[in-house]
Amino acid sequence: MNKDLPYFIALASAPGIGPVRFKVLLKHFGTAESVWKAPDRILVKILTPNLFKGFINYRKSFDVEGYFNSIIKQEIKVLTILDKNYPQNLKEIIDAPPIFYYKGEIKEEDKLAMAVVGTRKMTSYGREVTEILVKDLVAAGFTIVSGLARGVDATAHKAALEAGGRTIAVLGGGLNMIYPSENEKLAIEISQGRGAVVSEFAPDSPSVPGNFPVRNRIISGLSLGILVTEAAADSGSLITAGHAAEQGREVFAVPGPIYSKLTKGPAELIKQGAKLVLSVSDILEELNLESRAKYHISEIKADNKEEQVILDLLKNGPLHLDEITRASKLATASVGSLLSLLEIKGRIKSLGSGSYSLKN
Repeated sequence: MNKDLPYFIALASAPGIGPVRFKVLLKHFGTAESVWKAPDRILVKILTPNLFKGFINYRKSFDVEGYFNSIIKQEIKVLTILDKNYPQNLKEIIDAPPIFYYKGEIKEEDKLAMAVVGTRKMTSYGREVTEILVKDLVAAGFTIVSGLARGVDATAHKAALEAGGRTIAVLGGGLNMIYPSENEKLAIEISQGRGAVVSEFAPDSPSVPGNFPVRNRIISGLSLGILVTEAAADSGSLITAGHAAEQGREVFAVPGPIYSKLTKGPAELIKQGAKLVLSVSDILEELNLESRAKYHISEIKADNKEEQVILDLLKNGPLHLDEITRASKLATASVGSLLSLLEIKGRIKSLGSGSYSLKN
């Protein structure tokens, strides 16, 4: 065992010692143990007065060995930023966590990872789009990264598992405090051989609101890019997309029905330069991975009578949205959503100006 690991954990848990300051201290002293045991007269010259006072009090009350042994007994694994198997993608970001706790396995293949995030209040359109794209990403060899939240996050994890792929769930609290509680079973399934559940927060830390924006940088940091499938204009998913852009990661967004509030987030990202995604091939092309990844885009037939009506109409040639609406006798509002879904599935394509045709 790395003898410095207990001190890494202790130092990373100290109030006010964030990732950037941790790296500075580690570089100055050489080891986490040296930082922890540094004389007051030296620390007072390096830390601000308030931080120095807080750290000294914390150090006096924290049981390094006792806390470390409790982590081991709970079968919680820990990676430090100095470990060889610390994820390379994550290590590259400026504020990479000096340690993170995890259950499950982190593998070399997880370097080919895509974050998939979105709204908690997912629609049927958002669910179907997320499931389709995640399954095709898995077929292309991607590990799926998300935040275990309700809605798009949980759907992305489940779709990855159902497709036989790997997935990583990044928590906004400790590993012993799974949030939301209804996803605890999902977290266990992920950690038992199908991926990993990870957190930079101590195992018994609650999932308080302020943790989630911080957590989001890890979701994007673990990934080559981030895909937003459905989100409102004020969604936290856009924060994750912002982290991705700052980290030099690619941002992808799925368009949707213009009348839905939950497509305003992706629409805004596309306006700002995110890559519009209609199929996984759009992602592979942007990442220049087509030559490296073997993939098969799902051949998905109509899943319901309404979709079949539209496909049958287009068999005779391209039609305008208005013609499709009139001929199908479907509700105007549902036609736009159906067309978007069929386009995502790769069954039809937009010809521009509101016209559509079957995709050859």
